[in-house]
Amino acid sequence: MRRTLSYAAATSDSEATQEMDCLRRNRGKEMAFNIAVAGKGGVGKTSLTGLLIRYMINNGMTPVMAIDADANANLHEVLGVAVESTIGDLREELLGRDGAQPGGMPKETYFEMMLHQLVAECPGFDLLVMGRPEGPGCYCFVNNLIRKYSDELSTKYPYIVTDNEAGLEHMSRRTTQNTDLLFVVSDPSQRGIRTAKRVLDLAAELKLDIKKTALILNRVDGEPAPALLNLIEEEGMVLAGWVPADPGITDYDLRGEPVLQLPDDSPAVVAFEEILKTLGISPGVAAG
Repeated sequence: MRRTLSYAAATSDSEATQEMDCLRRNRGKEMAFNIAVAGKGGVGKTSLTGLLIRYMINNGMTPVMAIDADANANLHEVLGVAVESTIGDLREELLGRDGAQPGGMPKETYFEMMLHQLVAECPGFDLLVMGRPEGPGCYCFVNNLIRKYSDELSTKYPYIVTDNEAGLEHMSRRTTQNTDLLFVVSDPSQRGIRTAKRVLDLAAELKLDIKKTALILNRVDGEPAPALLNLIEEEGMVLAGWVPADPGITDYDLRGEPVLQLPDDSPAVVAFEEILKTLGISPGVAAG
């Protein structure tokens, strides 16, 4: 099944907002509005995830549960949050205990207790890091626990934003119930566009519950080349917009400063927020 992107850059704000409102009504009152970000490594998807969370905080779309589901976890650095342990660490700890938990408590009870301790609480958002991939051994029980408690987050937060790896491993294991909007991020290269297409094809193949998708070109100098726009069209995709190369992001990264502190007139901030507005991302999308 060919899966095409749902939003063109020319879509009006009112039309996009109406479509997002429709998603909200169909989703149910007790579920969070889920936004996922995916793309190949090195295209700046984590920086855009940080800018997305910045936008949501500044527009009162809080609290946000931010989930770093990329094995190469660095969302915490983009957000300026110190993280000492991850779900991956907890998973390995549980497997290493061979059923013996502190105080003789059941494994599920211990997992739930420790999971709450892994959540970093910050102004406007909380952060949970999935961490390292699985090693040898059977992970079925632990993964079922992760799935259960990840799904429960949808009843505790109005918004969930997940930074995924290109393979969509986090989503493919159904550790989130559904995704209302999937951002697929690419750099302005043929390889990046083809990777974006593979991400969308994989989502369709896995029959993931994704309501809407949006292709974003990142780190663009000037405007996208005509050949690149032609390739996007040939692959059956629609470009939602592009974000310019921004020296400010590079400078913040070199200095170890979070993108949450970028100024409002940052070229990347201005461009990406315009895309978000065009897509109808506003406080109303998660209102009950």
